[in-house]
Amino acid sequence: MNNETPMIQAIDLTVGYGDTVVLENLNFSINRGEVFVIIGGSGCGKSTILKHLIGLYEPMKGDILIKGESIVKADWDGKRRIMRSFGVLYQSGALFSALTIAENIALPMEEYTNCSEEEICRRVEEKLRLVGLQGSGCKMPSELSGGMKKRAALARAMALDPEILFFDEPSTSLDPVTAAMLDRLILDLRDRLGTTMVIVTHDLDSIYAISDRVIMLDKAAKTIVARGKPYELRKSNPPPSVEEFLDRAGLSRKME
Repeated sequence: MNNETPMIQAIDLTVGYGDTVVLENLNFSINRGEVFVIIGGSGCGKSTILKHLIGLYEPMKGDILIKGESIVKADWDGKRRIMRSFGVLYQSGALFSALTIAENIALPMEEYTNCSEEEICRRVEEKLRLVGLQGSGCKMPSELSGGMKKRAALARAMALDPEILFFDEPSTSLDPVTAAMLDRLILDLRDRLGTTMVIVTHDLDSIYAISDRVIMLDKAAKTIVARGKPYELRKSNPPPSVEEFLDRAGLSRKME
């Protein structure tokens, strides 16, 4: 792949469940090393499109290219190979409660690599340092705060050194200070590792803090209703629904 090829490209994409269309005619691309944020109100299909991008669901129509290769048309072996370049931070963290933090992070390495036990231990400590949890590998998930659990889950998502990290509502259940710390960590990892970040969120503070570009989905329109840099979108006289979403503080003042 040359540097001009998008890391991810959605082409005429329609997604849904059964006969129900959730989103249709989506076209967008995500560049290497970009923090790309998918925004919109509750129920607009943000998590649905994320599940399609990572290959968990087949689209109703259209294609998804990962580094120029179709994950939709790939056979099972090809799809697994493509998915090996992904890391996913789930909304709840999804750590295995019966395993220590180190064991959680080691699990993908034990499953998908031929690394020795010594090498896996070294890599686990490296991932813990990257997220600021060095020395916490022996703890159980129940012993961690909400923010620490998210960072531990992020370390596990990075276990196989993915080129693309997907985040589903990373700041959910976090207080504002902890959410801001996670935002800074995401940017630091992008800058240090060059990882492409795809983030689903409705957290306005995070949207402005970390995104290079956004696409906004709309439940009624069932498609993308805005795209670009969030600050520029807010200043560009957008449609009322987009303006209300991107300037909720201003909207609240108007209602007082």
